[in-house]
Amino acid sequence: MLGIGIDWAEEFHDVAFGTVEKGVIEQFRIEHGPSGVATLIERALRLEPDPAEIRVVLETRHGLLVEALIDAGFAVVPVNPDLVARRRGPARKKDDAEDARICCLLALDRHAMLKTLIPHGDIGGELRAIGRDDERAARDQRRLLNRLRADLQTTYPAALTLAGSDLGAPTVLRLLERWPSQPELAEASREDLVAFARAGRHGWPDRFADQVEHALAVPGLPTRDYLVRAKAAGIRLAAVQLLALHDARRGWEKRMAELLLGGPRSGRDHTVKEPDPGKAFPGGDIYLSFPGLGDRLAARVAGEIGEHIAQFDTPNAQQCYAGRAPVTRRSGKNDFVVARRLAHNRYLGDAVHQWAFCSLTRSGWAREFYDTKITTGKSHHAAIRALGNRWLEILWHCLTKGVAYDENIHVTNRNRALGRAA
Repeated sequence: MLGIGIDWAEEFHDVAFGTVEKGVIEQFRIEHGPSGVATLIERALRLEPDPAEIRVVLETRHGLLVEALIDAGFAVVPVNPDLVARRRGPARKKDDAEDARICCLLALDRHAMLKTLIPHGDIGGELRAIGRDDERAARDQRRLLNRLRADLQTTYPAALTLAGSDLGAPTVLRLLERWPSQPELAEASREDLVAFARAGRHGWPDRFADQVEHALAVPGLPTRDYLVRAKAAGIRLAAVQLLALHDARRGWEKRMAELLLGGPRSGRDHTVKEPDPGKAFPGGDIYLSFPGLGDRLAARVAGEIGEHIAQFDTPNAQQCYAGRAPVTRRSGKNDFVVARRLAHNRYLGDAVHQWAFCSLTRSGWAREFYDTKITTGKSHHAAIRALGNRWLEILWHCLTKGVAYDENIHVTNRNRALGRAA
C-alpha cells in the first residue's frame, strides 16, 4: 500500500509519499494545475500500480484536486484540520511540508478510524451545488431586504405602505426599479401606473393604481431632499439585485423538483407526469414524503447526505454528520453535555434545523415532542435540535428500508415504544 499526504493550497500542494515498511520516503511540491496533478498521479502509480492500494489523506473533501484523485481511482480520505493540528507537537507550529508528512502517516495508519470519501454522483453533486447556492442566495435576500427596508423608512415611506408585509414581492421591486424615489412616483400618472401593472401581468391594474394613490396620500413625516436624491440609486440597485435573486431561486427550485423526482412538474397538482427513474435522485420521493420538507429543503438535505446512505452505518453516524447528536463530556466528577458537535456539515445542520421548525405545524407528534421539551425547561433552539435529531433517525430508517414516511405508522410505533395506547 502507498500512503499519500497532501497539504493543499490554491497555487501549489505539498506532497508526501510513504509505505508501511519504510514510513515517509519522499516529499515534494507540485503546482495546482493539470501538469502538476498529472505528475503526482504518474509518480504514485510508478510506486504502486494498483490505484485501489493508494490511500490519500488531505484536509478537504471538495475541489478539483479531490475530483482528479477520485477519477484516478485513489482512495481519498478527508480529515478535519484539527486532527492534523493535534499531531504537530507541543508548539503546534504550522508548516506545510510537516502537515503533508502528518497526513501521510495518517494514510499509513490503517487503525485510524478514518472513512474513505464516497463521492457524489452527477445528480447528487448538482443537487448539492444548487442547494448551497440557493441557501446563500436566501441569506443575500434577507440582507438586501433589511437594507432596502431601512432606506425606505427614511426616504420612501409610501413604498412600505404599498408593500405591506411583502416587501420582496416582484411587483413592488419592479416599481422601485422604475420609480426609485417617492417624488418620482408621485409624478407618475394613473395611466402610467395601470400600464406598468399590465406589463407586469398584475391581475387588477386599476386596483393597483388605487393602492399606489392611497399609499401616496397617507400622511408621513417630512423627508430630507438631499437624502432622497442620495438613496435613489441605492434603492434601484437593491431592487434589481432582489429581482435577479428571485428569478434565480425560482429556476433553482424548479430544477430541484426535477432532480428529486426525475421530471418537470406540471398541472395544478404539481405532479410529474412521466418521471424518468434514471434522472431522479435515489430516494427523492422518500425525502418529499416527510412533513416540513418541500422542494427546497428536501433538495438541501438530500444533496448533503448524498446518494449512498450506506456510508452511515447507524442513525447516530448521520446525526453526528449533521451536528444534531449531543456530545457527552465526562472527566472525574464533571459530567456535562455539549449541545452540538463543532465538526459537522453546517449546510446539512442548518437545513435540518429549518426542517424541524417547519414540521411543527405539519406533524402532530413533532409538535407534542417539541412542547414536551419546552415544558421540561429546554430553550426553543434546544428543543428544535432534539426534534431534528429525531427526524434524522427516522429518515435513516426510511432510506435504508426504501419506504416513504407514514405518519400513522410512526405514531403507532412511537406509542408502542412509550408504552401507551395509540
